[in-house]
Amino acid sequence: MLGVSPDTVESHKRFAEKYGLTFPLLADEGATVAKKYGIWTKKNLYGRTFHGVVRSTFVIDGEGRIIKDLIRVKVDGHLSRVLKDL
Repeated sequence: MLGVSPDTVESHKRFAEKYGLTFPLLADEGATVAKKYGIWTKKNLYGRTFHGVVRSTFVIDGEGRIIKDLIRVKVDGHLSRVLKDL
């Protein structure tokens, strides 16, 4: 398991320490990976338009194929849903 986001390496380090994460967090600072996975999109919040990541989970098999994609996930209940799907 690993996490990827456009946040900085330093931001990932603080986040991992704060939440005691035991898996790698990869910094996709140019959103290259997010764009390739189709989850970098235009967003609108309080009338402000910007680009950002659609929170998603991809289950990838040993051959590198996506076998499950969960797009626009909510944090609450997400882990149990992923574990159930696996």
